Amino acid sequence: MSRHADLLARHRAVLPGWISLYYDEPIALVDGEGRHVVDAEGNRYLDFFGGILTTMLGYNVPEIVEAAREQVGKMAHTSTLYLIEDQIALAERIAARSGISGAKVYFTNSGTEANEAALLVAAATRRSNQVLALRGSYHGRSFAAAGVTGIRSWSPSSLSPLQVSYVHSGYRYRSPWRHLDDEGYIAACVADLRDVIATATAGEVACMIAEPIQGVGGFTIPPDGFFGAMKPVLDEIGALFIADEVQTGWGRTGDHFWGIEAHGFTPDVMTFAKGLGNGLAIGGLVARGELMDNVRSNQISTFGGNPLATHVALATLDYLDAHDLQSNASKVGTQLIDAVRAGSADVPAVGEVRGKGLMLGVELVEPGSIRPSPAAAARVQEEARRRGLLVGRGGMHGNVLRVAPPLSLTEDECADGAGRLLEAIAAAARG
Repeated sequence: MSRHADLLARHRAVLPGWISLYYDEPIALVDGEGRHVVDAEGNRYLDFFGGILTTMLGYNVPEIVEAAREQVGKMAHTSTLYLIEDQIALAERIAARSGISGAKVYFTNSGTEANEAALLVAAATRRSNQVLALRGSYHGRSFAAAGVTGIRSWSPSSLSPLQVSYVHSGYRYRSPWRHLDDEGYIAACVADLRDVIATATAGEVACMIAEPIQGVGGFTIPPDGFFGAMKPVLDEIGALFIADEVQTGWGRTGDHFWGIEAHGFTPDVMTFAKGLGNGLAIGGLVARGELMDNVRSNQISTFGGNPLATHVALATLDYLDAHDLQSNASKVGTQLIDAVRAGSADVPAVGEVRGKGLMLGVELVEPGSIRPSPAAAARVQEEARRRGLLVGRGGMHGNVLRVAPPLSLTEDECADGAGRLLEAIAAAARG
């Protein structure tokens, strides 16, 4: 029995069947350097998914390894019952970068926890459990976070502590308004928002929660200004706006440090996670101080914002800024999107190539239609792995390739990865 087959058998024996695994023959990643990883059988891959957009600097970055080694040699954990200097310093830094006036920061262990906390802040502030969310959205695996997730396959129960109404998102490919220009599309979605508020809520809405670019939903990208046009409607009823920056934060979109900046306003609350720890578990939210302080019950976090995670997060932000990785995401991301778009233009199974910065979505369809083809996406993913390239998969129907390399991706690696991906698409199309 191969190493991977043995691990898979042991996995299935003791772990839940609902834990998703990629590939017909799942692999274990055991080592990495830069943008490359190695599996348990010694195969080497160019990683274009980065642990679900999390290893955003790459693997075995000396500055990050040293920061982790330094801190774990002193104090890895204390809990929030004690002052943590690096937690305070990181909060100061994120508050300053948020653009939110009088901001305060609360740290968690993940994006799921961050979104739970943000929903708690909104509900406590507005004394309401009514929430607006977007169709095609994903906000986490916990009870409330899954309750505001607009993809049926990621919502295990109709039960929820919240009353949720879903509005139209920026996903235009299958929208009834796909024929409209940006201005017309935004106007139609704002009209839909007003209609949902008038017909599906009691008016006392706590918040809208939205990803600037939907991640699990297939990297769907609304026109710039889309959420900015929705914000005045929310202001009319006093509803807060929560920007879920778990996947779009830290400069990944290239044009902006936060994805919501493309929409011309500052949100009331932002959540973050993923790349901040470059693989270590850390998340959180940043909000106006008076909103954050509306949670008046006792609160602690055993692990959130611990000394190890916050020390490494500070080193991660230092590296991000010192190497201007936001600019690199813009430059190399444009190169990647252009290459894949041009190279797949004549492939009937490719319905749409969309992206911003180092977030690229490739939607696979039944040739000659816009019917989603999850089977084609799975075939491309398998063919990419055979060629030494790792990519993700998502979308409402599981038919979208999600391509999101570390922000440190080089131009040569970009060209190499794009070539492997296009070869995989061509091979899958040949059957």
